[in-house]
Amino acid sequence: MKNVVTGMLLVSGVALAGESELINPGVTTLRDLAADRPDATESPITVDKGHWQVETSVVDYAKDYGFEAWTWGETNLKYGISDNADIQFVFAPYAEERVREGGVTETADGASDLTIRLKYNLWGNDGGKTAFALFPYIKVPTGTDLSNDKWEGGLILPYAYEVNDRLGVGAQLEFGYNWDDEDEDYDVELSHTFVVGYSLTDKWGVYGEYLGVAGDHSYEAYASGGITYAVTEFFQLDAGAVLGLNDAAQDFNVFSGFTVKF
Repeated sequence: MKNVVTGMLLVSGVALAGESELINPGVTTLRDLAADRPDATESPITVDKGHWQVETSVVDYAKDYGFEAWTWGETNLKYGISDNADIQFVFAPYAEERVREGGVTETADGASDLTIRLKYNLWGNDGGKTAFALFPYIKVPTGTDLSNDKWEGGLILPYAYEVNDRLGVGAQLEFGYNWDDEDEDYDVELSHTFVVGYSLTDKWGVYGEYLGVAGDHSYEAYASGGITYAVTEFFQLDAGAVLGLNDAAQDFNVFSGFTVKF
């Protein structure tokens, strides 16, 4: 199934797999590249069993009133553990945050916490118009300057629908159990997304997305969009931006990165 969540129509790996079968009978065709980036809506499609996928944000910049952050090399390392499940490790080797308040700027930098995720596809991994997955995760504190030293977790429910060969839509619900520094307690946060992706050509794709976040705080609303470019069938470049639509939301975020499967 094509990656309808990001709207990137990638060429099939049939020819490549066919050559492999001539040498090693029994080798199966890999699925089309399906990335969880660059949009916030995750793909329900898992990485093929026994294969790796690397999704990296080369540089990420975020800004809000009194807040600024740079993140370098944040990576989601995935491995296919079965025909319908993969395990993922999300980690940023270096980030820097600056908070300015009352004329004083405080800076924190270092590595991020580690997030471990398990994606389990219920249907649509190998064909069909729709796909759906269960996607639990847990955040492990690393004790760096950027860590809140709290264990957190949640469940993501991503859905994708392929309208036709070029147009796809996706939606997602996420339930997060997160630490609130102000209340000094855990809160349940609900986020929801809706994305439309369109393949301009076999190489270029674009997407537009809405993201909302609700919880023990004012509702946050965001709009995002971006582009993808398929260098090869299993190597994709991307870039995008997220804009806050109300006062409670972060002002903006820009990023660029890549996805590769092997």
